[in-house]
Amino acid sequence: MAGENSTARIGKSIVICGEVKGSEDLIVDGHVEGTVNLSENRLTVGPNANVAADLSAKDVLILGRVQGNVVASGRVELRAGCNLEGDIHALRLAVEDNAVFRGKVDLTQAVSKGPEGTSVPNNGGVF
Repeated sequence: MAGENSTARIGKSIVICGEVKGSEDLIVDGHVEGTVNLSENRLTVGPNANVAADLSAKDVLILGRVQGNVVASGRVELRAGCNLEGDIHALRLAVEDNAVFRGKVDLTQAVSKGPEGTSVPNNGGVF
């Protein structure tokens, strides 16, 4: 098992086709096709990344290109220069100027999708 505060990295020359699952934070700077599931961790899509996958994580930070839906039990951040084509289902959303987004947004108190099935109500501290 990896340490609780470790971060894994998929470099910009790496190509993955299939399912990516893990229990540590992940930075994707390469090409991923399929699904990425980090239910209790942070996913960062780097500026060099080209991702054609559905993403599921606690928090998602997007700096590069993503084609697929994003589900987060916490926060989704779309930074300047990113390009997201897909729907977002999250608790909180932050969008910087010059971020490109095409899709629908569903911001709810508790994310109902996911294998855990147990969601606790938020204390109302929304950013």
